[in-house]
Amino acid sequence: MNFSSINYIGIVVATIAGFVTGALWFSPKTFFPVWWKLMGKTEGEDPGAGQSMGTIFGALVVGQIVQAFALSAAISGFYANASVAQGAATGALLGIGIAASASLTHRMFSGLGKNAWSVWAIEVGNDIVALTIMGAIIAAIL
Repeated sequence: MNFSSINYIGIVVATIAGFVTGALWFSPKTFFPVWWKLMGKTEGEDPGAGQSMGTIFGALVVGQIVQAFALSAAISGFYANASVAQGAATGALLGIGIAASASLTHRMFSGLGKNAWSVWAIEVGNDIVALTIMGAIIAAIL
């Protein structure tokens, strides 16, 4: 990959899209309440309690940037001029083939018992949707 050919605007927009997708996916009106309960947490517990929110969100942003760079490299490696559909398909493929499969073993050893499958499905659902959207954006801007 030639780093001079990277469209940094695409990386930034895809990073923001990934962040927004996660915020919507895990909002109080969508999957957060179910996910939180499946994790064995109570309604009164605060996510990230006792941790630095700056560190949590900083790590989240760094993770999104790394995903956007990797996705951009994959798309430009697979296609000379990717269409939006090809970018989205590449994101979905990487979401299913890498993100979902890699996190499966972590979740199975998490100690959540029968809830592990449901927690995994909610978490990787976000990964797959976010990477699909990010791939479409990167391909559209490349």
